[in-house]
Amino acid sequence: MANWESKNISDVVKDIDDRKFVLPVIQRRLVWEEEKMELLFDTLLRGDSFGGVMVIREDKNTQPLFPFRPFTKDGESIPSAEVDTIPQQQSFVVDGQQRLQTFYIGLTGTINGKILYFDLFSNYNGQFEFQFEGDFSKLPRQAKEDSSKLIRGYKWYPVNVLFNELNRSNNDRIVARNIIASGNIIDDQEKFHIEENVAAFYRNIFSGKTLGISEVAIDKVTFDEVTNRQRIVELFRRLNDGGTKLSPFDLVASIFKGFDWRMEKFLEETIAEYSDIGLNQDNLIKLIFLLQDNHRKEMTNIDAIDAKFAINNKERIISSLIALRKFLQASDLYNYYKEGNRSFIPLYFVLYHIFHKELADNEIENFFKNYDANNSEFPRIKKWIYYSLINGVFKSKGAGWIPYKTGIRKLLDEIKGHKNKEFPTDDLFDVYYEHGVTFTETFDASNLDGLDSQFLFYLMYDRKMIIRVQDIDHIMPKSILEGLNYEWPKINSIRNYQLIDYGTNRGDKNASPFKDWIDTLPDKKSFVKSHLIPLDESLWLEAEFEKFIEAREKLILNKITSYMGE
Repeated sequence: MANWESKNISDVVKDIDDRKFVLPVIQRRLVWEEEKMELLFDTLLRGDSFGGVMVIREDKNTQPLFPFRPFTKDGESIPSAEVDTIPQQQSFVVDGQQRLQTFYIGLTGTINGKILYFDLFSNYNGQFEFQFEGDFSKLPRQAKEDSSKLIRGYKWYPVNVLFNELNRSNNDRIVARNIIASGNIIDDQEKFHIEENVAAFYRNIFSGKTLGISEVAIDKVTFDEVTNRQRIVELFRRLNDGGTKLSPFDLVASIFKGFDWRMEKFLEETIAEYSDIGLNQDNLIKLIFLLQDNHRKEMTNIDAIDAKFAINNKERIISSLIALRKFLQASDLYNYYKEGNRSFIPLYFVLYHIFHKELADNEIENFFKNYDANNSEFPRIKKWIYYSLINGVFKSKGAGWIPYKTGIRKLLDEIKGHKNKEFPTDDLFDVYYEHGVTFTETFDASNLDGLDSQFLFYLMYDRKMIIRVQDIDHIMPKSILEGLNYEWPKINSIRNYQLIDYGTNRGDKNASPFKDWIDTLPDKKSFVKSHLIPLDESLWLEAEFEKFIEAREKLILNKITSYMGE
C-alpha cells in the first residue's frame, strides 16, 4: 500500500543534493528537452497539478534492492554503483524522475552548459516565462506583439541565484526589494511585477507543499530479491499510461537491469561505441534475443536467462560488433550506415553468423582481416547484403512482407541451420523467392525504377560519405517537361533524378533549362562525371528528354552492375 506525503520542493532538492533521493539502476536517463523543463516551472508557479512522485524506501544499514546513482546536476550521465549497505535512509525514485531532475537542474545546476533564467516581468496572471541560456546576451529583450506580457521588456534573473537568496533569507519581500534596488527599478508597474513573481516563486518552491511523494513498501520477508525487483519494474508498465512514456524497449531495458545491474553499463557503453553503424537500444536488445534463436521474445516473458546470456557473452558480442564494423568498412557500406536511418535487419544476420562461429573472441574480432585474399565468407556476405539492400527487401512498405516480423522470422529459421558453416547466400535468396518478396538478381530497364532509391543513389554516387545537406531533385525541370507533355512516370524516373546540394537546388538551377544551367558551372566536366550525365551535349535539351534518360539509364545500370559484381 502506498502512503502519500506532501513536501515543499526546496526540501526535496536539498534531499537530492544529500543523496536521500536517488535513482535505481532500472531508471532510464534524463530525456526531457529544455523547453519541457521550462514549461514545468511555469506549471509549478501557476499552481497547476503536475503529478506526484513514487519512491521505494530503503532503510539505513541495509543492502538496497537495486544499485543506484545520484541525480545529475549538469545533464550528463552518471553510472550506477552497487553497494553492500547504505549509510542513511534513501528514497529510490521509480516514477517522476524527469520532474525531480528538472527541479534539481533548474534550481541548482545546468543543462547543455546553460542555466535557467526567470523573467521577473512575467505576466503573473498569465505565463511565467523561463528560459535556459548559456549566454545572457542571447536572451530576448523585448516581447513580440502577440505576447500576453503586460510589460514589453524582460527582467531575466538567474533561477539558481534567486533560489539561494530566498533559501538564505526565507523572506520573499526582502529579496524582491533587493532586486528592485540593485536594478534601479523606479517604475511602479515593474516593481509590482517583480514582487508578485518573486512571491509566486517563493510560495510554490519554499513555503507551499506542492510536491506529492508516494512511498511504496517492499515486502522483503515474503518475496525474494529477484521477485521484488521485478515487482518494482512492473510499476513501469502500469505507470506508462501517463507522463513521459517509456517505449517497449525502454521497459525491456529496465527489466534487464532489474535482473542484473551490469546490463546498464553493457547497454550504454555498447550503444555509445557502435552508434555509428546504427546500433541503438532497440537493436541491441533484439540482437540479444536473436543470438539465442528467439525472434518472438516479448517483454512479458523476459527472464534472468536473457540478462545472464548478455553478460556472459558480452565480450563475444562486442567482438562480433567490431568484426561487423570492419566488414562494413571493407565492403564500402560503412558510409551508408553511418548516414543513419538504415534498416539494421541485415546486420542482425551478419552478427549472428559471426557470433556462432566456433572461434575464440579475438579471432571473431579479426574475422575479416583477410577480406581481400583468402576469406571465402566476405564475398558471400557482401553479395547477400548488397542484393538485399538494392531490392529494398527490408523496407517498411512495398517489399512483399513485414521485414521486422515475417522477414526476421524467415531469415532466422534459415540461417540458424548454418551455424559454423559457410554463409548461406543462395539459401537466403531462396527465402525471398519462396515468400514472394520483390527481389531480382538481374538489373535492366524494366526494373530500374523498382529498386530501392536510397541504396541506388548510394551506388550511383560511388559510395562516398555525404558531407553536405542534399536534395533529391529532377535533372531536367519537371515544369518544363510537363509543358512539353512528357509522361509523369518518365519525368519522375530515377533516370531524371540526382542528388544535389541544398543551396544549388534552390538557386539559379530551379526551373532553368538544363543545358543553360549546366553551362554556367565552373567545373562542368566534374559535374557530368559525378552525376552520370550523358556526354553527348545534344541530349541536354528538354526536347531530347527521352533520348537523354535512355542514355543515362545505361550509365546507371553500368554503375550498378560494376559494384554488384565486385
